[in-house]
Amino acid sequence: MPEISRFFGIVIAMYYNDHAPPHFHAKYAGQRAAFSIPELQIIEGELPRRAVSLVLEWAFLHRDELMDNWLRADRHEDLQTIKPLE
Repeated sequence: MPEISRFFGIVIAMYYNDHAPPHFHAKYAGQRAAFSIPELQIIEGELPRRAVSLVLEWAFLHRDELMDNWLRADRHEDLQTIKPLE
């Protein structure tokens, strides 16, 4: 699972050959969640409320880059690192 960003203890990653819809994975404090890219909502799992807020803030700023990485993963290309939330 290639890591594409990390901030405030949250790890953001994408899998190659992952199922639709386009999404990314977030891990924090032993919990995991998958977030849809188009809708920016949790589609699987759960995280603490504060972590969800931070992930959504970051994803809103980088939605185009996330979608580009989703397409790269589908083509088995190297994923690009995305700037962390500051």
